[in-house]
Amino acid sequence: MRFIGITGGVGCGKSEVLKQIKTNYNCLIITADELAKELEKKGNTCYEPLVELLGDEILGANGQIEASKMAAKIYSNQELLDSVNEIVHPAVKREILDIVKKAEAEGRYNYVFLEAALLIECGYKELVDEMWYIYADRDTRIKRLKENRGYSDEKIQEIMKSQLTEDEYRENSDFVIDNNGTPRESLRQIRQRYKY
Repeated sequence: MRFIGITGGVGCGKSEVLKQIKTNYNCLIITADELAKELEKKGNTCYEPLVELLGDEILGANGQIEASKMAAKIYSNQELLDSVNEIVHPAVKREILDIVKKAEAEGRYNYVFLEAALLIECGYKELVDEMWYIYADRDTRIKRLKENRGYSDEKIQEIMKSQLTEDEYRENSDFVIDNNGTPRESLRQIRQRYKY
């Protein structure tokens, strides 16, 4: 079983590539963001520490953490953001490693793919068998973010500025998928790599 990390800048199309992979390969796909949301739910690992750190005002009427309220509280407060990351990132990493270990023991999958924006920054390069970088040029990414997510130019620039450069992604990756074209073209590149 191969454990493969999938990374790339905002708007590069990681989700679309993963849809193609899921349809065509015997694999398990882990999305770090979804896992983090799960761990932030009431009764799970990150819930109590986050409420203790940020207070009850991040909770909705149902007692669950509301992402928008949490984002508003930590937005532009680097110290709080760092503290949140210190709670969430290690918990997510532990959970991912548990899932991969279990998948390996069960022997059901040929691949486990892990998708996260900060794979390289959070040290996953040492944990995965391969790191894949999904590449799309800047104009393509901007166009996708405006059309699919309704992001403003300002928001796009802000996010892009906070992420790794293209060179940094490439230097830390074993395989680069050019995702400027269609999802089918991206799949063709993966098939060439695995001769399938």
